[in-house]
Amino acid sequence: MKILHYIPSIGKSGGGVSAYLQLLSHELGKLVELHIVTHHTHDEITLEHCSVHYIEGNIKHFMRMKHEYCTLLNELKPDLIHVNGCWMLQCSWTIFWAKTKGYPVLLSPHGMLEPWNIKKNYWAKKLPALLLYQKRAIKLANFLVATADTEKKNLIKLGYNKNIAIIPNGIVIDGIAMKKSWEGRKQILFLALYRRNKGIDLLMQAIFHMKNDLKDWKVIIAGIESDYTIKDLKRMAEEKGISNIITVTGGLFGDDKWNTYRESDVFVLPTLNENFGIVIAESLLCGTPVITTQGAPWPKIPEYGCGWWIHRSVDEIITAIKEFIQTPIERRQEMGHNGRKLIEENFSSQKVAQDMVELYKNCLLYTSDAADE
Repeated sequence: MKILHYIPSIGKSGGGVSAYLQLLSHELGKLVELHIVTHHTHDEITLEHCSVHYIEGNIKHFMRMKHEYCTLLNELKPDLIHVNGCWMLQCSWTIFWAKTKGYPVLLSPHGMLEPWNIKKNYWAKKLPALLLYQKRAIKLANFLVATADTEKKNLIKLGYNKNIAIIPNGIVIDGIAMKKSWEGRKQILFLALYRRNKGIDLLMQAIFHMKNDLKDWKVIIAGIESDYTIKDLKRMAEEKGISNIITVTGGLFGDDKWNTYRESDVFVLPTLNENFGIVIAESLLCGTPVITTQGAPWPKIPEYGCGWWIHRSVDEIITAIKEFIQTPIERRQEMGHNGRKLIEENFSSQKVAQDMVELYKNCLLYTSDAADE
């Protein structure tokens, strides 16, 4: 089976979508002939077990992009096209051009069609995009791929396409070691894009109210600049009088990232919404318990006994952190092993890749049957 994925960027600044494709290709490329189509960008991540093809990406050069993309389709003749992302014209164009040539298309919105995302700049950007191209692209896709039941429900409410499959994001577990000790280092970790919906402000408020309890603790705020800059966050910490507790590091990658997960006692993500939350999976894989909010689709955290899944409020964040601090080392170790087990059983990249291949087969069968009718 020959599969072609389109993604606007494989740069580190692409955040979760780039990371998703990096993780997926690691295993999917072992099961199918995998081709990735994208545009040149700086600071690109490495993709394994696939062929990467670059085409024109500037919307001012529309015809050049179309020519290069369609030429690539003619040369490769993939069985199926899988598009990653919404709202960018290029994502919709790749769907339109593929459908014109008769290819089945899957669309992974990656949370970009969640209600909160659609409301953001709705009148200025989202509504015009929906009217001009985005709604049509969603309707043309043979399947939408959601990463959680909550995302599927929201896509159904949107009403543009009823063919929706759920395949969670995966995580590569091979070669990622779990921490060897749960002895308290007095370190709390936050790691995510510096976006407002991630709840950095709520975490800082919680730390402010707990500063007497956290005198000897360090709270690391790591991530790539977005709505906030490193300077913004340092200023926020200074204004609240907690700069002696808060350390703003910027992005963490490679061994630095994994070592920080393992060196932290607990990971906290008070997010408003996630379609998956790869950082939660990474923390659990390393054996570090998690405190996150119910905007993230992780009800399995309390089921497996590896952390807290709470309502999004400063009071509940404070309560959860205090409960963790009072948790004995033996229980923290048990929680760490439970978290690793959760990831291995539900979200390994091998399982996700196998599920994706089954979806591709069903999509091809579905489109073949539809063509025969």
